[in-house]
Amino acid sequence: MLLVLSEDHKEHLAFLPKVDTAVVGEFGRIALEFLRRGTSPKIYEGAARKLCVPVEMVHHGVEGLMFLMTESSKHMMSEVDFLDSVLVLGFSEELNQILLQLYLQHHSQIRSILSRLPSNLPSYHSLEWRLDVQLASRSVREQVIPMLTMHLLLMRGCERYNKCGVVWQCKALFWWVLLPLKL
Repeated sequence: MLLVLSEDHKEHLAFLPKVDTAVVGEFGRIALEFLRRGTSPKIYEGAARKLCVPVEMVHHGVEGLMFLMTESSKHMMSEVDFLDSVLVLGFSEELNQILLQLYLQHHSQIRSILSRLPSNLPSYHSLEWRLDVQLASRSVREQVIPMLTMHLLLMRGCERYNKCGVVWQCKALFWWVLLPLKL
């Protein structure tokens, strides 16, 4: 599976070939700290002063690198897939290998950090459905009215499933949907 980056992300990562390889490694460390503790403007200002570039350029470079690492870790990309995804950026072979080493060293840490982040999006838990058909009524004898009833259970909050499928510490949303079907 290849990772497809938007033009904005490609622009953010275009800063990496312009700096030394040690700086790319430092950006990887800053990106990991950004995931753990959040953003720190002082770190960006210090790095920008050392490199003699605007703070926004450093900030965008770290964010682009963080996006590359988090998306690759989310999809559990193999080494070959990661390298194929980075080849599209047109980096040198040395920079591609440095990015690969950053990914291999930190992908398990990134996955554990991402798993601890709370998700506000509802997720699917179960779906129950029933099809009722009214074949006739007192006034109309030759009428067929199908009615589909659905009960969709979504989970919101910190869902945790153990191996048996038991859910704890969750808030649930119930949706009843009645849809008349036209034949």
